[in-house]
Amino acid sequence: MIRTASLSAAVLGLSLTLSACAGGPASLGGEPPLTPASRFVLEVEPGLDRIALAVHETGLSANQRAALDALAARFALEGAPALVVEAPAGDDPAAARAAWGVKAALEAAGVPADRIRMTGYAAPAPRAPVLAGFETVRAVVPQCGTQWGNLSRTGDNQSSANFGCAVTANLAAQIADPRDIVAPRALAPADAGRRSVVFDAYRSGEQTAAQREALLTQTRISRAVE
Repeated sequence: MIRTASLSAAVLGLSLTLSACAGGPASLGGEPPLTPASRFVLEVEPGLDRIALAVHETGLSANQRAALDALAARFALEGAPALVVEAPAGDDPAAARAAWGVKAALEAAGVPADRIRMTGYAAPAPRAPVLAGFETVRAVVPQCGTQWGNLSRTGDNQSSANFGCAVTANLAAQIADPRDIVAPRALAPADAGRRSVVFDAYRSGEQTAAQREALLTQTRISRAVE
C-alpha cells in the first residue's frame, strides 16, 4: 500500500513537472489573427528630420549653409510633401532675416519654392534658433523571438506567435522608400505619341513591330522552316 502511494505521488510529480516545462500554446493565446499571414504586417511610423540654426547678425555661417545643403539632399531622397522653416515668434529683425535667409539657402540647394512652408513657433526668446525640417516615414521592424510558446502545442489550431515575423522584419529593413508601404507609387504617363504611331501603322496594314524585332522573328521562322 505504501509502495503504491509512493508510486502514485512520483507519477503525479512527474506529470506536474512535464506540464510546467510544456509552456503555453504555440500561439501564446490571445486574440487570433484574421489569417496566419496577418499576424505580422508591414507598418510605418512617422518621424521628423529637423535642424536648429542659431541666429547671427551677419547671416548664415558656412557650417549652417552646409547643414542646409545636407538637409535639402535628404529632403529630396525622402520625398516628403513640404519642408517647413519655423521662425521664433517675436519682433527680432535678425531672427526674421535669418528665417528668410534659410528659405533662400534651401532654394539655392534645389528645394522648389512651392514646397517650402514658412511658419512661426512659440519660442522661449525672440532670438531663439530657426528650425528647418520635414516629416519622415520609416518602416517598423518587429522584434522577433522575444517570446516563444511550445511549438508542439497546436491544440488551438493557430499559427505560432512568431510566424511570419522574420519575413516581415527583413522586408522592413530592405525597403528603400517606406512610403511604398503606405501606398504604391503613381504610374508614369503613357507614351501617347508612340501609341499613335503604332495605331496608324496598324490601320494602314503596315508592320507594327520594331524593325529589329521583325528581323529576328523572320530569322527564327526561316531557321524553323529549314
